[in-house]
Amino acid sequence: MNRQLDLQAISRSFERVALNNNWQALHTPQNLASAISVEAAELLRLFQWSGTRDGQAVPTANAVAEELADLVMYINALADVLDIDLV
Repeated sequence: MNRQLDLQAISRSFERVALNNNWQALHTPQNLASAISVEAAELLRLFQWSGTRDGQAVPTANAVAEELADLVMYINALADVLDIDLV
């Protein structure tokens, strides 16, 4: 399967959510960078103790994918706010 990441579609979707929730003013570079840090910590939490002791499960691909998607969304939003072309 050859799928591409559509950053413009992600931007439009994120902007709609922000507009519907009146969050536009909150999407400052500092807040978006903070959100990236939080999402990265959530990703790391999935792996924190996995495989280090008997019975510690490795995170599911779905759980990892959800955190990666959040990271992509916030990184893309920060790039948009700072007028950075990630492509």
